[in-house]
Amino acid sequence: MEFLKIQNYNTLMKSIVLLLLCVVHVNAQVTLPSRQDGFWYKNRIANAESILIEAFFDPLCPDSRDSWPPLKLALQHYGSRLSLVVHPFPLPYHDNAFISSRALHISNQLNTSATYRLLESFFDHQGKFYGNATFNLSRASVVDKIARFTSNSVGNSHYAAVKAGFTDPKTDHATRISFKYGCVKGVYGTPSFFVNGFPLPDDGSTLDYNAWRKIIHPLLKN
Repeated sequence: MEFLKIQNYNTLMKSIVLLLLCVVHVNAQVTLPSRQDGFWYKNRIANAESILIEAFFDPLCPDSRDSWPPLKLALQHYGSRLSLVVHPFPLPYHDNAFISSRALHISNQLNTSATYRLLESFFDHQGKFYGNATFNLSRASVVDKIARFTSNSVGNSHYAAVKAGFTDPKTDHATRISFKYGCVKGVYGTPSFFVNGFPLPDDGSTLDYNAWRKIIHPLLKN
């Protein structure tokens, strides 16, 4: 029990330090992006009548993985009344989170319809990309591994384009913008959710389907 308390304290301190670093860095250097950050679910862009959900996910975060199925169920249930945009937020203490988040930007650049498929693939196979699975691999080997994995979702014929994407400064910049945008919004853990611009409590917690129903249903009556 004491060990768990220490672990929780260490996690809390890491989150606080990360948030402070975000605030300092963003205040010191704000780069205005040329377009909005994020990936729209089924290209269902928000309008004045829809409820907007913003989700900050780390592709290699187990809590992000567990939060996706109930949110997806809610999206299917409410249909066009909901709009979702996912922002990649690579946590610095998750191995290879930045590379996998960059892969999402590369995928979206090559084939927007494959981006969520790739995100789900990362969720299904997270164990391949952190811990012992990559401990003895060089960064170049990890990039190649993730490039091949990405091309399976985008299309194997795109492998060369996917691999080239990891040396394209634009995808590096886009991934940094995603992280900075999360910092601007006060995000320090994943998953984090905003509904119509307002944050939901309990950052880093998984919401089940019934919780989403309780959040969304009253908004549709207004």
